[in-house]
Amino acid sequence: MSSSDKISRRAFATLAAAVMLPAGAHHAPRPMPRTLIKPPRLRAGDVVGLIAPGGRTSDEGIAYAVARIEALGFQARLGANLRAVHGGYAGAVQQRVDDLHSMFADPEVRAIWCIRGGSGCISLLAHLDYALIRANPTILLGYSDISALQLAILKQARLVTFHGPVASSGVSDYSTEHMLAVLMHPQESYTIPMALENSRRALLEPHFALRTVTSGQATGPLIGGNLSLVSALAGTPYAADFRKAILFLEEVNEAPYRIDRALTQLDLAVGLGNAAALMIGICEHCVPDDEEPSLTLDETLDLHLKPLVVPAVSGYSFGHIRHQFTLPLGVMARLDTARQTLTLLESAVS
Repeated sequence: MSSSDKISRRAFATLAAAVMLPAGAHHAPRPMPRTLIKPPRLRAGDVVGLIAPGGRTSDEGIAYAVARIEALGFQARLGANLRAVHGGYAGAVQQRVDDLHSMFADPEVRAIWCIRGGSGCISLLAHLDYALIRANPTILLGYSDISALQLAILKQARLVTFHGPVASSGVSDYSTEHMLAVLMHPQESYTIPMALENSRRALLEPHFALRTVTSGQATGPLIGGNLSLVSALAGTPYAADFRKAILFLEEVNEAPYRIDRALTQLDLAVGLGNAAALMIGICEHCVPDDEEPSLTLDETLDLHLKPLVVPAVSGYSFGHIRHQFTLPLGVMARLDTARQTLTLLESAVS
């Protein structure tokens, strides 16, 4: 049997397992495997799958994302249901599940790049085939609503995924440099400084400022994502277990009282003090509603950060912003509040 026959048979078997499931089938969560799986590194010329697992997209958005993938030196492969529409979602749940499964099952796809976040990813979690995902480790990249997929896949398949730009994100040299460094160049240690562009912006927009609430160094696996999604998963089989981890959180377009509620939920569910450290990104447009009495964003964050004895910071360069670095979930890292850096202590890809 030729090597190409072996590949085609493998592709057929895994794809058939994914698409022959009855619509609406649920995959009961299994006990979490202990071994962390790292996807193979991305190389120049590789195929990057483009999907929309949450909010609907447009032809213009797809054209932009394809051009960006090609400009980075990769080949774009579009999900079969990428243009599907179901209300504000990019197709029905099963259509979005099918695209995700198909990309993981395709042996030519080396990375899966979500075109945007939006909403709706949480509805996919009970329908995902985590055994299929674990058997076909592939880079999954995105942020915002994609956090639901990333946390569930880490919890149920133990696959490293990547909180970083979506394919429709604005181009940034800082974001591109740190994204490609993590995805393409395995290193035993990689230190990420914060973006100077964000520090300059802090002169006029204080929420971009780097703040150290509790100083120190901390080491642990990186766990987190968008605050709304991390808190929404609390109490489910897909919840983030951030005990002894560096918990990273970011938010957008939420009033401070909502941020207070979400952080309180995480504190009640797991205990923020049980984390190794708490790292808050840049929370864009998280201001009080017009004419409503409210604490500021920083005051709200301090309600939860100041009581902690573990290192706690805010304003780090990730979130719904142009200049953001990529965080591999599950990988060991060290936060250094004095240097204002995050250092990955192992490679995120194999």
